[in-house]
Amino acid sequence: MPNLAMRSAKKSRPIIDVKRLKKSWQLYFIIFLPLAFILLFHYGPMYGIQIAFKDYDVTAGIWKSEWVGLKNFTRFIGSYNFKTIVWNTISISLYSLILGLPIPIMLAISLNECEVKWYKKLVQTVTYAPHFISMVVMVSMIILSLSLNNGIINNIVATLGGERVNFMSKPELFKTIYIISGIWQGMGYSAILYLAVLTGIDPNLYEAALIDGASRFKKIIYIDLPFLVPTIIIMLILSLGSVMNVGFEKIYLMQNKLNLSASETISTYVYKIGIENANFSYSTVISLFNSVVNMMMIIIVNYIARKVSETSLW
Repeated sequence: MPNLAMRSAKKSRPIIDVKRLKKSWQLYFIIFLPLAFILLFHYGPMYGIQIAFKDYDVTAGIWKSEWVGLKNFTRFIGSYNFKTIVWNTISISLYSLILGLPIPIMLAISLNECEVKWYKKLVQTVTYAPHFISMVVMVSMIILSLSLNNGIINNIVATLGGERVNFMSKPELFKTIYIISGIWQGMGYSAILYLAVLTGIDPNLYEAALIDGASRFKKIIYIDLPFLVPTIIIMLILSLGSVMNVGFEKIYLMQNKLNLSASETISTYVYKIGIENANFSYSTVISLFNSVVNMMMIIIVNYIARKVSETSLW
């Protein structure tokens, strides 16, 4: 009998508790705004994914366009520049990850160990400020600094007796220029997250290590780094999960016909095919391929992280 009463109570319970909704409607309204944004601008555009499987005609519309199945995928994978753009995208991402991940960590540890407050604030301000530079201004600074005739880098090289180099025209230098400038612009902003973790460490741990005779280097190795490991793993998973997403604006602005073999990535290729050439089906295929690879990467990396350590996204 009690079980029957409980079942009937559960069945009679309304799906939406109107009283609770009226009582806390402000909170539900706050949640509704970001939810509506996500549904409208993230899930809504997924309707257009079917363009990848059709020979899309703007005049006919999505539904009336001819269905071609996997023809566009076969065309993209078999294209002559498939390997080039995929390799450029992956190599730039991995290159950025290898150089860009440890530098903010080292900066955060250095700032945490700095005992001179005014100097610490000065370094934080100087390293954090480039994050707010517009990408257009940033690329202009790069091009002007590396200019063949009047660039400050070439002026220094010429003063030291070397030959001037047209940096922006050399494909082998493009990735290095892109990544080093990106590290300079973003290391201060990235270090904030690690610095927040370090400032949350119990000071008693440092005092105990000092009593035991631990040097500053050993405190970093045995106290700071273990606390940073979970955050580093999460950032590594997110970075590898977006390995195919290389920033479009900066690469496109730095790109020219001479360095195109090293600078053409999936994001720039999609723009040229989809916007400039109005080949919407083909560009959707490339973008969908990019998203699928990113999803597979984040699942694999998260699985490995969960097996190796206790930290993962899910």
